[in-house]
Amino acid sequence: MLGNFTYCNPTKLYFGDQSLHNLSTELENYGSNILLVYGGGSIKKNGIYDEVINILKDSGKNIAEIPGVMPNPTI
Repeated sequence: MLGNFTYCNPTKLYFGDQSLHNLSTELENYGSNILLVYGGGSIKKNGIYDEVINILKDSGKNIAEIPGVMPNPTI
């Protein structure tokens, strides 16, 4: 049987054009290690990947990546 536990997962979402510009400000609230998890190639095809990597590097973050993650459930 599963014991008692608490799970807290606060999430802040930005919507709209230029939302990615908030990333560097948000990064100031966290440590120096970033885990970037993404699926197929769309993040690279649409250019978001390069933008995010540049922001992370400019912020002096250590980046670890897990690419190719399959969605669950798959569509």
